[in-house]
Amino acid sequence: MATTTAPAPKVNRIGLPVVDYRGSKTTLCAGCGHNAISERIIDAFYEMGVQPERVMKLSGIGCSSKSPAYFLSRSHGFNSVHGRMPSVATGAILANQTMQAIGVSGDGDTASIGMGQFAHLMRRNLPLIYIIEDNGVYGLTKGQFSATADIGSKLKTGVINDLPAIDTCALAVQLGATFVGRSFSGDKKQLLAMLKAAIAHKGTVMLDVISPCVTFNDHEGSTKSYKYMQEHEEAISEVGFVPFFEDIAIDYDAGSTYDVTMHDGSHLRLRKLHEDYNPSDRVAAVKALMEAHHNGEVLTGVFYIDTEKPSFTGLLNLVDEPLATLPQERTRPSKQVLSEIMAKLT
Repeated sequence: MATTTAPAPKVNRIGLPVVDYRGSKTTLCAGCGHNAISERIIDAFYEMGVQPERVMKLSGIGCSSKSPAYFLSRSHGFNSVHGRMPSVATGAILANQTMQAIGVSGDGDTASIGMGQFAHLMRRNLPLIYIIEDNGVYGLTKGQFSATADIGSKLKTGVINDLPAIDTCALAVQLGATFVGRSFSGDKKQLLAMLKAAIAHKGTVMLDVISPCVTFNDHEGSTKSYKYMQEHEEAISEVGFVPFFEDIAIDYDAGSTYDVTMHDGSHLRLRKLHEDYNPSDRVAAVKALMEAHHNGEVLTGVFYIDTEKPSFTGLLNLVDEPLATLPQERTRPSKQVLSEIMAKLT
């Protein structure tokens, strides 16, 4: 009797199946945009062929900060204090810059209690993918407005927000991040391309991802709902990405594409949809964001990118090896050096 052999699972370029990039079963609400973001993170790391054990994932406090449990279960994870994830990320990356770092935060964790740490993280250009899962409310404390909620947005209780929103993308561009973009959890193609480009970038990547809260902020009158995003989203560019290990041409019209060579040799290709937009112009990026906000539009896409600015680890002239692996003779000053230092201080 003939027997059939089950087909071997599809694997990526380093021989791993996608299941090796998944995490625990989600405990978030069914339909939560955060789950869609986790799925795209899984897809991006799988398709880029990143070894899961070479990834550190960090978060703070909030619904968003539970997300790292739902992807890359074989990676190293640290759930930090509310709003303090950037400090932990900085220390971890400086200790071992051979690791790929990804931090997941929320609009409360970032734009309220964590704003001070967010500002300093952006200006340092630390090699970190920083994702804000932005739903405009505090999901763990019954849906109050967060600092990214727009003026005029309405809660399910009928309360109207009368405070101006903080635009984390405009702030990130002004403060010094070298890869800044916004996407929508419901836009699988755009978000996946941006995440793959983020993996290839050597510097601070700040991605604000509008992620509707189906429990507290997905109703009529919300500016962070699925319906509102579908009606008001305007892509500033069509995002395409070609990894360094693939030789695939993206079918864009000549002269309409802005091509960026990433640090690992990959290519980020942006097809112009919003006038003659130049993503290397910081002033133009902030202007476009402010004009869109004034017009009641939600711009998505890559707003700003700079692959020439040195990273924080580069500025510090750190050795390539993880600091904990260095022998004592390379980390402890000799008696002669200490004596010379003390002599200068006397």
